[in-house]
Amino acid sequence: MRARLILALAGVVICAVGCMFFGGKIIAFLEAPYVGAMGTDARLQALAPADGLIAYMKIAMIAGLIISSPWVFYQMWMFVASGLYPHEKRYVYLAAPFCAGLFTAGAMFFLFFIAPVMLAFLVMFNKQVLNVSSYFDFARYISFVTLMMLIFGIAFQTPIAVYFLNRTGLVPLAVFKKARKYVILGIVIVAAAATPGSDLVSLFALSISMYLLYELGILLCRLAERRAK
Repeated sequence: MRARLILALAGVVICAVGCMFFGGKIIAFLEAPYVGAMGTDARLQALAPADGLIAYMKIAMIAGLIISSPWVFYQMWMFVASGLYPHEKRYVYLAAPFCAGLFTAGAMFFLFFIAPVMLAFLVMFNKQVLNVSSYFDFARYISFVTLMMLIFGIAFQTPIAVYFLNRTGLVPLAVFKKARKYVILGIVIVAAAATPGSDLVSLFALSISMYLLYELGILLCRLAERRAK
C-alpha cells in the first residue's frame, strides 16, 4: 500500500508541476461557465492579496490529479488486485481505464453542463428576485468549481463499483435490484452532504446522475451474466 501511494502521489505531483506552466489557460477554461453567465466582459475578483496565488496552486493540483487519474487509478486497482484470485484479477485491468475515463467524464460533465445552468440560475435569481448584482470572488469560485468537479468525478465511479462487486461475487445482482429504494435515499443523503451550501441544481444533478450511473452498473452486470450464460 505504501509503495502504491507513493507512486500515485508522485504521478500527481509531476502532473501538477507541469500544469503550473499552463495555469493561465486552465483558469480561462474554468472561467468559461462564469463568463457565459455574466458576459464576455466579466472578471472574477481577488479580495485578498494571496487569493490569486492560492487559487493558482489549487488549480494546478486539481488539474494534475485529473490528468494523472489513469495512473492513480491503476495504482489503486493494482493494490486491490494483490488480494484477489487469478480469475478475479482480470476485472482489475478492465476497471482501471474505465475509472479514469469516468472520473474525467464526471469532472467535465459538471464544468460543461451543470455549472453553466447553475450559474445562470444564480445570477438570474440575484438580479430578478433580490435585485442585487453578482460579483464572484475568484478564490471561492475556483474552490467551488474544482471541488464540484472532484465530487462529480468520484460519483461517476458508481457503475464500476457495482460491476466489480457483482463480478467478483461479493454482491449478487438480485441484491442491487432489491436495494433500489434504499440506494435512492442514500444517494440523496450523500449528494446533500457532498454539496453543502450549494444550490438545488447541483444537488439534483448529482443525485440523478448517481442513480442513473447505479442503473448503468446493474445493466452492465446483466449483460455480463447473459454473456456468461
